[in-house]
Amino acid sequence: MNRMNLPKLPHRAAVLGLLGVLALTGAAGCSSAADSAPRTTADSAPRTAEARTSAPPSATGSASASASATDVGWVQLMTPMNQQAVKLLTLAAERADEPRLRAFAVRLRADQEAELDRLRPLLTRMGLPLTDVHAGHDMPGMVTERDLTAARAAEGPAFDRLVFAGIRDHLRQSAQVSRSEITAGGRADARELARALVTARETFLAELARLPGAERALG
Repeated sequence: MNRMNLPKLPHRAAVLGLLGVLALTGAAGCSSAADSAPRTTADSAPRTAEARTSAPPSATGSASASASATDVGWVQLMTPMNQQAVKLLTLAAERADEPRLRAFAVRLRADQEAELDRLRPLLTRMGLPLTDVHAGHDMPGMVTERDLTAARAAEGPAFDRLVFAGIRDHLRQSAQVSRSEITAGGRADARELARALVTARETFLAELARLPGAERALG
């Protein structure tokens, strides 16, 4: 994937800080993805013109009394990451060639949706909009519309390999970002949720590695 600098959002420094831990793998950054459809964190419908033109709130705005810039960057990144992962997991639950991968996808999708049920209210409590400020940007660990198109076109073992790689990257990168929130976040409820996310991802990563075909697909 091509990478370029993050867009100049008010909380750009916070997102860079969260992604800084990924720089060791050469994956840090955010690039334009022309094939990515605009998203909202509430659902996958295209955003309205008003939502596309409205700037995300600054961490020094209404959310500043209760949220640090790191909290803002984390929750606005984690929410669309989960939302996009759910789309790939839905495909995997229906089409994976390996039965145990299908069952794994069902359980992980339920877990990701449960996390979204906590992330979205957190956005609201922090005074942040439900719009996806990263729509159109190729973030590390984000399942893109290009990834979904490739998965829909694949079949059998080839489809499973795409799922293994996409879900592995999502779990790893979102765990890394959440660890940064644990150490640098300002809100207790955000740090608590980040800890829960990291624990869940470590469990699911270990299980993913044990599935038939995982070693061959992931190397």
